[in-house]
Amino acid sequence: MTNRARIIVFAYHEVGYRCLEWLLAQGEAIVAVFTHKDDPRERVWFRSVEDLARAHGLPVFTPSSLKEADTEALIRALKPDIIYSFYYRYMLPGRLLQIPGRGAFNMHGSLLPRYRGRVPINWAIIQGEKETGATLHHMVTRADAGDIVDQQAVPIEANDTARDVFLKVVTAAVAVLARHHAALCEGRGPRRAQDEGLATTFGARTPEDGRITWSSPGRAIFDLVRALTEPYPGAFSEVRGERFLVWWGRPLVVPTGPASTPGQVLSVEPLSIATGDGAFFIEKMEWARAQPLPPHEFVVGQQVGR
Repeated sequence: MTNRARIIVFAYHEVGYRCLEWLLAQGEAIVAVFTHKDDPRERVWFRSVEDLARAHGLPVFTPSSLKEADTEALIRALKPDIIYSFYYRYMLPGRLLQIPGRGAFNMHGSLLPRYRGRVPINWAIIQGEKETGATLHHMVTRADAGDIVDQQAVPIEANDTARDVFLKVVTAAVAVLARHHAALCEGRGPRRAQDEGLATTFGARTPEDGRITWSSPGRAIFDLVRALTEPYPGAFSEVRGERFLVWWGRPLVVPTGPASTPGQVLSVEPLSIATGDGAFFIEKMEWARAQPLPPHEFVVGQQVGR
């Protein structure tokens, strides 16, 4: 039987939804939920933590910052035993981490200490990793650096998109939470220090970071494309000053001939572009501007990416 600890949940995205959903199914004493309003500039493909919390009659707060004195006063007044952070986008200030008597815990979408920081799943795919996972760890004032409670790996298959992997990580996150929640409520959860010698950290990505470098190997280009394809902003290049988004394709390591240079259009139907080690066949693309260019804008021998 779980000790009914008083819990404050900071959550967003599908990981936040599913972990909050699991806690609700256990009948836990959730005294408040902190989440974010959706950004109208972002393609929101995940379910709403706010809607879930309100449907269960929970107090919901969406502050634009956690640094205000009244926010700290509110959290202290709620007297939480545990704080959970499930893909909440703000770091919790150190003074808030000291409030819960049984600890503050974060769910991170990688196998820590690797891929600390932002958008770890996208980064892992871009880097050509074969696995990633979910890690529940004690929160400290450094991002993703606290002692590990537990983690669970998931495979990154050769053709997985970031969304595919994200959904695997969501399932792993719920499994990790379920394994240890009762012990954490009783103040006896496991902890092991992270090996700082193995730590890697990656920053947030912007749409501009999706630019394709055609001199890269075809596989690296494919990894970038599948890491950024829908519902993410997409990998891109330009031709004659017009940007096009590459939503899917496939690499082919072939001799491209002595006249071929990376970024050169090798064929139009199908559209293939020379890479550092062969060619990349574009199977799905879209022009970035509202009025698309006619198909003949791609010409064999033409250079893209300039």
